[in-house]
Amino acid sequence: MLDFTLEGEFIHLIQLLKAANIVQSGGEAQMVVSEGAVKYNGEVDYRKRLKVRRGDIIECRGKIIKVK
Repeated sequence: MLDFTLEGEFIHLIQLLKAANIVQSGGEAQMVVSEGAVKYNGEVDYRKRLKVRRGDIIECRGKIIKVK
């Protein structure tokens, strides 16, 4: 599990995937989200501009990100 410390109120899902080194680019992040390869708090989510906040858990490519 990766712990990601949020510095603001939220981070967009695509930005989080890049910041956590799950994907290499924004285009790749958009692709994995649109393919349904990302879970937000246990549910598949297709929103690319999703605002991820403290306490949320993101799963992608076998990795789990806990936002603090």
